[in-house]
Amino acid sequence: MKKVLVIKYGEIALRGKNRGMFENKLILNIRKNVDNLGNFYIVREQGRFILENTEGDIDFEEIIPRVEVVLGVIGIAKGYCVEEKNIDVIRESALEIMKIEHGDEKKTFKVVTKRADKQFHLKSNEISMDVGGYIFENMENMDVDVKNPKTILNIEIRTKVYISTDVIKTLGGLPYGSAGKGILLLSGGIDSPVAGFLMARRGVEIICVYFHSPPYTSERAKQKVKDLAKRLSHFTGGIKLYVVPFTETQLYLYENVPPEKMTILLKRAMLRISEKIAEKEKALGLVVGDSVGQVASQTLQSIHAISSVVDIPIYRPLASYDKQDIINLAIKLKTYEISNRPYEDCCTIFLADHPETKPKKSIIESIDRNLNVGIDELENKAIKNSEIVKY
Repeated sequence: MKKVLVIKYGEIALRGKNRGMFENKLILNIRKNVDNLGNFYIVREQGRFILENTEGDIDFEEIIPRVEVVLGVIGIAKGYCVEEKNIDVIRESALEIMKIEHGDEKKTFKVVTKRADKQFHLKSNEISMDVGGYIFENMENMDVDVKNPKTILNIEIRTKVYISTDVIKTLGGLPYGSAGKGILLLSGGIDSPVAGFLMARRGVEIICVYFHSPPYTSERAKQKVKDLAKRLSHFTGGIKLYVVPFTETQLYLYENVPPEKMTILLKRAMLRISEKIAEKEKALGLVVGDSVGQVASQTLQSIHAISSVVDIPIYRPLASYDKQDIINLAIKLKTYEISNRPYEDCCTIFLADHPETKPKKSIIESIDRNLNVGIDELENKAIKNSEIVKY
């Protein structure tokens, strides 16, 4: 037997004529994560890939952490390739695998067989009954439970025979980069990294933009955002971050707009700058961490007044989430602890005591028009002087 990794994908299998494009993108992303560990090749099977090492066995402890974070993969399993399609060999191999993976641990199990090769002389249920009975007879710690087993042994009769143990559920979604580019407005808060991950999980390549306002925001605040971007790159395989110097633009707005409308005008300026970066990067939309009604700038009226400043789509994957849902996902993604560092971003510093919650779009747009052309020059200058960081 040879150790291999069984990699399962989900909705890609439902794609029509462009399914091959999604499969190729997923293979490329898997290779990006594992190729520096050895010489691997990927066997395409229906609804899954088999990752094999040209030089021998897969090292599960080394490979699994690299593959389980690849977006588009719904599950992985430790697999064993059996070259000979013979029921006696399959039976003995299955018993050996169960002993390797479960030893003397008391468990219930069942065997599930998929016979893709219809030329094999036994049917799927016959193979399962044969192998399951043999394991039961030769492992005193194993009891059969076909309804609610603690472990499942999967047998797949294909060009070769692949036997695998329990599937490890992974992140799912679509292959990263298969759906175009989006600009993520990444603050140091809890919400925006989660929003970025959710869009990345739908195949969107994320380019991050952070608005930095020294001396009102510290280098530690900037480092927090850099660490968030780096954490997101754990799932994307790489990420680009624009650190946009925002102080001059922010002070200009602070001096020229009513305090209660400051946050709305600030966010409009951020969207304008982000749209220009999107054009530069050939991105197809902006991504923000808004959750409806969570703060003053995220009421429907505020969102309406803010969004009108740009022409490209704005995606809000967290729009219907409550705060605890977002926190729970941030904890799972390991961004929560980073976001909780006590270093404030530029919006927090300039927040009015009583920000407007129901601004009128027409009034906001009128204020924006009356700001002299200096604001446009400041925004272009900020883009030109941006620091670009890649992970």
